[in-house]
Amino acid sequence: MLWTHLESWWQAAVADKGWLVVFGLAAQTMFMMRFVIQWISSERAKRSVVPEAFWYFSLLGGMMLVVYGLLRPDLVIIVGQMPALIIYSRNIVLIRREKRLKGAVEPAAEAAREAVAE
Repeated sequence: MLWTHLESWWQAAVADKGWLVVFGLAAQTMFMMRFVIQWISSERAKRSVVPEAFWYFSLLGGMMLVVYGLLRPDLVIIVGQMPALIIYSRNIVLIRREKRLKGAVEPAAEAAREAVAE
């Protein structure tokens, strides 16, 4: 009896929108992977860590969920993800800026160390 209800529910959920359901599930999986990445990184470091990949999975999964929400159409998904995309993007910009500054500073610091050593 339970199986019959589950089967009916599944048929109704994917009826006439099979590719959209697959896309939505892929988007949700992409979005969920950020938590897996964060968890593994934290376990390895033995402290809470938010790795760079977390923000890329967040951005890609969030964009996919917005597309899914637009195709459904589902205003709750769209409104829920749009502000988050700004936050994800901003974190990626900050990470890239920090890397660029470190890259520019490290050669100069190395040159200063060499000058002092001579």
